[in-house]
Parts: sequence; C-alpha cells; structure tokens
Amino acid sequence: MNIIIHPRPNPIIAAMYTLRDLDADVIIIHGPSGCGFMASRLMEEAGVHVVTTAMGDEQLIFGSEDRLVDLLREVDERFSPSLVGVVGTCASMIIGENLESAVDSADIGATVLPVESHGCMGANTNGAILVMGVAAERGIISTEEAARQIAMLKAATAMEVSRGMASHDYLPPSRGATKLEAARRVVNVLDEGGSVAVVLNAKKELAYRFADLLSAVEHARKLLGGEVTYIANLDPDIGLPRIQRYARDVLTDLECAGVNLDHITGGLDEYPLTGERAGEILADLSVELRLVAGLAHSVPGIRENDVLVTDQPRQLAHLLASGFSLSVGEISSHSAIMAARHIVATDTGDLIRQLAEERAGGARI
Repeated sequence: MNIIIHPRPNPIIAAMYTLRDLDADVIIIHGPSGCGFMASRLMEEAGVHVVTTAMGDEQLIFGSEDRLVDLLREVDERFSPSLVGVVGTCASMIIGENLESAVDSADIGATVLPVESHGCMGANTNGAILVMGVAAERGIISTEEAARQIAMLKAATAMEVSRGMASHDYLPPSRGATKLEAARRVVNVLDEGGSVAVVLNAKKELAYRFADLLSAVEHARKLLGGEVTYIANLDPDIGLPRIQRYARDVLTDLECAGVNLDHITGGLDEYPLTGERAGEILADLSVELRLVAGLAHSVPGIRENDVLVTDQPRQLAHLLASGFSLSVGEISSHSAIMAARHIVATDTGDLIRQLAEERAGGARI
C-alpha cells in the first residue's frame, strides 16, 4: 500500500465546508479548542458562526456530552439558528462520544446535523459524504441530491488518486512558474490574431477567483483582437442553493465583462466530471493556445504548452514535474474569496490586462 506522506485535506474540515454549503448558521466543533482553528476563521468570514466545546484532559477521561448539550442550548439562545452542524473530531470520536444523544438531550428549536467525523477516516471527502447522508436523513436535501453529491465526491477522490495530489507519496509545495511568461503567451497569441481557448473548471467558491482569467482574456481580446472560446462549469441550476448562488454571481460579473460562454460543462460541484467534459471540447478545437484555470489536472489531455492556473502548491509541483512549464499559482485564492460575492482579481489576470494595454499603446477599456 502506497502511503501519502505529505499532508492531505482533513475529513473534519471537509465536513465543515459542506455544512457551510448547506447554509448552516452555526457549526459546533466537538473537540479541543484548537481543532479546525484556521478553517474556522475562514468560515466566520463566510458568515458562519463556529464554536467549540473546547475539550481538555478531563473531558478526554470522563466524557464531554454534558458540555455539548450545554453548548447547543447556548448556541440556540445566542444565535437563534435554523440549522446547526455538530462536527466530531479525533478526540470526541476516539472516546466514543454520542453526538446524536447530545442533540436529542439538548432539544433545541433548530435542525441539528450530528456528523461523526474524525481525521483518521481516509479521504477528506469522507467527511463531506457523512454530512450529505445526515442532511438527507433530516430532510435538508433530497435523497436524490445526496446521491448525486456523494457520486461527485467519490469521483473527486478517484481523480486525486489517479492524477492529483494523492497520486504521489510526496510532493513538495511550489509557487509555480513565472506569471509574466504565462501572461505574455496569452497576449502574444491574441496580438497576432490567433485563437485561444479558456477553460474554467473551478471547485465551488473558487470560481470567484479563477473566473478572473476569463475576464482578463476578454479584456485583452477587445484591445488586441484574436478569437477566444470560453468553457466553464457555471450551470446556475445545479447544486446546493449556495453553490448555485456562486454560479449566478460569477455569471453576472462575466456578462458585465463581455464574456459570452461558448460551452457550459455543468455545475460548480461537478468539477470531476466537468473537467472530463472540458477535455472533450478542447480535443475538438484547433487553437494556438489553451488556458485552463482552477483544477487544471482534472482536464484530460492537457498539453505541455498549455497555460495552467491553480491554487494548490503541491499540485503545482506535480504539474511542473510532469513537464507543464507554464503552470502558475494563485496561492492565496482560498482565503481571498471566503466572503466574496463578486469575481476577485488574480495576479495572472492583472498581468494579462496590463500587458495587453501596453501592447495596445496604453489604451484602456
């Protein structure tokens, strides 16, 4: 068995993000106060209250169900939530805490989803799968939507194992290649009247970041000419309500930027499958340059001279080692978009705009 020794995403954190996608008002982490600290800060920027039972040595020995019951009641009184998620951790699950029993004992007015997650349960998507199962049981989503979501999560895991960060036992983080060279390639092709294909295959809220590449290329096309084909997984009618809202926000901004999508490959939560669909579309196109933004490795048939833009440092190392020399990183993307409702500019996109304006003699549009 091949053991991955570089750090991998955590099922506990995946459960938290999935509860956010369900529009939970409050997430209770049943574990030590430091568990999920960084993710909790980002969640609160997205408008989700995150609290903890702050388990200590005594609770590890004698249990902490009473503390969870008390916190559920305090959350109900303080925040008046409609939906609350209770997320298990390694500590609470190892000592056998009964989350459902605590939820029943608290008997608060909100719908509460007890999620018995922990960090040793394998792929991070297993935490999200648990949430989907509980959400369907409690009537938050339909059984059909839960089944679709679970299928997508399993496909995402398979993709990571086959050609992502779980395909190597160790990948060092990388900042990627120079963004300037990648931006120059785009501008040069358009300035020569050539054709470019731009693919957005983003995971959920990261569309707010990577859609900027479509906007930037369109800005350059208006200044310099050339032809561009736009492909994106921005179907606004697929996914949980929050995910559909992301797509609608991004589509509105792209429309304002003059971007007309030639192909919509699916929804923002279908990124494993929409990557495959984008690859099929690209295979039928004859263009001088292809730019893939988001989960670039999810698109089969990417070529060594493609411009690839992603936010994952270890995935960048994998792409560069595989010969994709124009792979660039927008490393701060996740923290930049947690409270976003509009497209957030990328360094690569800004460089494309700047170079195009300089090439056009300082013109701005």
